[in-house]
Amino acid sequence: MELHILEHSLKVASIEKEGIQICTHGLMKLAFLASKTRCKFFSLTETPEDYTIIVDEEGFKELPQSDLISVADATWLALNVVSGGGNASSSQPIGVTKIAKSVIAPLADHNISVFMLSTYQTDFILVRERDLPMVMHTLSSEFTLLRVVNGETVAAHDLGVTNGFVKPKLVPRPIIHPLSSPSNMFCVTSLDPDTLPSVATLLMDVMFYSGGSKELGTSSEDSSHIRFFSFSLIEGYISLVMDEQTAQRFPNNVLFTSASGELWKMVRIGGQPLGFDECGIVAQISEPLATADIPAYYISTFKFDHALVRERTNINVIIPKIQQFLDECVSCFQTRS
Repeated sequence: MELHILEHSLKVASIEKEGIQICTHGLMKLAFLASKTRCKFFSLTETPEDYTIIVDEEGFKELPQSDLISVADATWLALNVVSGGGNASSSQPIGVTKIAKSVIAPLADHNISVFMLSTYQTDFILVRERDLPMVMHTLSSEFTLLRVVNGETVAAHDLGVTNGFVKPKLVPRPIIHPLSSPSNMFCVTSLDPDTLPSVATLLMDVMFYSGGSKELGTSSEDSSHIRFFSFSLIEGYISLVMDEQTAQRFPNNVLFTSASGELWKMVRIGGQPLGFDECGIVAQISEPLATADIPAYYISTFKFDHALVRERTNINVIIPKIQQFLDECVSCFQTRS
């Protein structure tokens, strides 16, 4: 398999709920008038806490400076696993569980933090730019490493990794974060970019005006029902993640759906904001899912992580399996200590 290192230099930022109004103009331009910008990688995800934006440096210029915007202290690069030829976004989805043991776990074992973005089309693994030599060293035996330069893929065997490179030590991953599962079901879908103008008004309402400001906390009539909406426009491909009630607002035949019209359940990771420095959070969720052969999407946000598993998956069985896996990690760590 090939591991593509995409050419986008990315920023990860959080927009506070009360700050969304000052950012709406720039965000609308990135989402609906992309041809008027030089942005090629844009993703916006709303959670009960905030809005997380992942955007390339050109797109970041469209946002105002504000104390209500927090930016992660790093430049990030997007990696994409591709089976066979073709560019990253047009390849078949692989699923985070399919790359759990070949990509996610090795990076965690070598103390490399990742930020995940699953889309309808594929899965992007974001790593800090300064970690790239270590990433390549860790994954070079498993993958053909290629870098995308001006839209063309070239060999990535010479990116500053010298003969003096020190092999990183394996590190334990013993930290356990609380898991929860909201009651609403979700759709992972897309639409033809040519139809975007016809639903732009609806999308604007969903993204910026549909009660997001009312959900600053989790105190609602149904505390297990959360606000979650994700829009990504990456290299011309649109991906949407929304709950089924929101999806029902769209006209028939606009959204792409699977033949079964499958819905997805969410597992939310974290009781307090996770931060960006801890390694192994994605691995601790994706590895037990991979072992059980359960497909999953995974979306990291500025404060928490979110895994999506098929509706027919028994969450009451899956969460204990994940917890058991984490307990075994802790036990192994304590034994080695």
